[in-house]
Amino acid sequence: MKISIITVVYNAEQFLRDCIQSVLAQDYADLEYILIDGNSTDASFEIAKAYQNEISVLISEPDKGMYDALNKGIGMATGEVIGILNADDMLADSGVITAVAKMFQEPSVEAVYGDLNYVAPHEVAKVQRKWRSAPSSPKDLALGWMPAHPTLYIRTELFKAYGPYRLNYGSAADYELMLRYCYTHEMNTRYLPLLMVNMRNGGMSNQSTAHRYRALLSDYSALKHNKIPFPLLVLALKKMRKVKQFF
Repeated sequence: MKISIITVVYNAEQFLRDCIQSVLAQDYADLEYILIDGNSTDASFEIAKAYQNEISVLISEPDKGMYDALNKGIGMATGEVIGILNADDMLADSGVITAVAKMFQEPSVEAVYGDLNYVAPHEVAKVQRKWRSAPSSPKDLALGWMPAHPTLYIRTELFKAYGPYRLNYGSAADYELMLRYCYTHEMNTRYLPLLMVNMRNGGMSNQSTAHRYRALLSDYSALKHNKIPFPLLVLALKKMRKVKQFF
């Protein structure tokens, strides 16, 4: 089974090398790595080109943002399963993709997700938050639960069936996609109890109070669009679930 990993990059020279090396260190043989640079103005593309013989697809061109670039990558992917790894994140160890592939040996499994650590940007050994997931059902998304997006691997055929990331949800495009797939279409998921990703703390939805407010509005729109009951309550529950990640 071929598994495709997509990384999209824009001005991520500081951390990109760690991301790439974590993918190339995987012990799973049938792995396709797609890296899409959004015409960076820093050294990101030069860093990526140093690994071009090991990267399956490497392009640099303007795009309409992160999720537009992800959609491009999904359209190029030839694997049976697709996962996303952000340019400043890292796969936790060399056996992550092998473990994911084993879960997909069961034909009924449509998606796999696992655990994630938030780490200090310049000190990745320092864990600041721990996102520990659990087995779930579609109704859990109506109670504020969601899988950790960087750990989510989905069968490629579902992107064709249910559609790509929707660009009108801003930084909540990943949340909207997970609501659409897991709640609206009741995608059959499996929890992999494994630390899959070390994610550097921060992100575009947490850059400022204004960013956080826009992200909250986008989350609300995603919930409303997918007809989740009591969206304001769900937003409150979603925030509350984060508290235990600090302990």
